[in-house]
Amino acid sequence: MTEQPPCFRSLAFREIPTPDYADVCLAPLPDGAGTDPGEWAGQLFSLESMPRWVAAAMGLRQALVPLIGVPKAPRDTFKVTDQAGEEALIFVRDKHLNFAAAVGVDPVSRLIRVTTAVEFKGWRGKLYFGVVRPVHPIVVNAMLRKATLSKSAPS
Repeated sequence: MTEQPPCFRSLAFREIPTPDYADVCLAPLPDGAGTDPGEWAGQLFSLESMPRWVAAAMGLRQALVPLIGVPKAPRDTFKVTDQAGEEALIFVRDKHLNFAAAVGVDPVSRLIRVTTAVEFKGWRGKLYFGVVRPVHPIVVNAMLRKATLSKSAPS
């Protein structure tokens, strides 16, 4: 019998099957917390529930990106665009890059994960993400930490 190698699947890779950048950040699911990935995605990506410094960085992004010809992000940029099984997907198709973030909740191992996939479109996408890349996992892990420690975590 031939063993199959492990295969990681995510809605993020359905939208961007060959990303220029990808990562996965994990956190333990708090005791008693709900397991609806759509609710968790809403919590994680809500400006009101993000760490203040992350929300400030998003505001700075809005002010600076027009300087390189990248449009400002609309208010509903981080809305859930699809949900299947244990994942909720946020997918953004833009002029400079495509961005997919899948928020998955594993009720058995009690983990929440954010899988990110990014596809660049030309030099603007490369330049923009060149600045974002070093801090991206720090930002996502801070968002996970705040959401999982919050008294308003989905239940």
